[in-house]
Amino acid sequence: MPELPEVEITRRGIEPWLLGSTVSGVRIRQPRLRYPVPEALSALLEGRQVLAVRRRAKYLLIDFAQGALLIHLGMSGSLRVLPLGSVPEKHDHFDLELGSHVLRLRDPRRFGAVLWLPAGELTHPLLASLGLEPLEEGFGGKALAQLLAGRRTPVKLAIMDSHLLVGVGNIYASESLFRARIHPATPAGRLGPARCARLAEEIRLTLEDALAAGGSTLRDFVHSDGSPGYFQQQYFVYGRDGEPCRVCGRGIERTIMAQRATFHCPRCQRKPSGS
Repeated sequence: MPELPEVEITRRGIEPWLLGSTVSGVRIRQPRLRYPVPEALSALLEGRQVLAVRRRAKYLLIDFAQGALLIHLGMSGSLRVLPLGSVPEKHDHFDLELGSHVLRLRDPRRFGAVLWLPAGELTHPLLASLGLEPLEEGFGGKALAQLLAGRRTPVKLAIMDSHLLVGVGNIYASESLFRARIHPATPAGRLGPARCARLAEEIRLTLEDALAAGGSTLRDFVHSDGSPGYFQQQYFVYGRDGEPCRVCGRGIERTIMAQRATFHCPRCQRKPSGS
């Protein structure tokens, strides 16, 4: 599933093509995505100018004067900017036509979403309960400590909880915890100020490094121009079970936590006592 860096990279890739453009057409080939694609999109959008292209968590928001088009890439979706008239392929379900080019959603598994949000969309159920953005000002050790205070859940699950912190999915949670030298099973409320500060910094740096590397290409993610990301070549632990730790040489271990694969180094990330 595309995570925060991949969605932000997509946003940056499509923004120059969309910003200031006027919608000349809407094509819905498959309305049955995660939620039904609204039939009224053509009437709502044709002739309207794109005012901004934003991201909230893993959602893309294309702003118009009267509301916003929300797009979620789901498990396997991607957005590409193509010349107008490009022949659609099997899993190309939605087009936003903008003069000489088209923004096309490809989603083989159809877990993505294309929705219309009237003005005031931050109250929409998909957005209203989202947590802090780890790349924005205001996120740091103090903010993270407040989020985790008193929580007994493993820290890996806590930082993946989108009601607390957005965009830190399975890959980047494992990588951030390794960089901070924190075992993923550590109860979140036991970290303390120093480790919270270190973890907050490593979450931010891990996401920034992923952005610089073009994101991670796992299964279906590609940029808006079809090119892959390369951050997976820098992984310290994710997907490297049995391979030597890049720091100490000990074998990386794989466990299952809340039905998700979790990776850590047993030497660099000591298991907390009593766990």
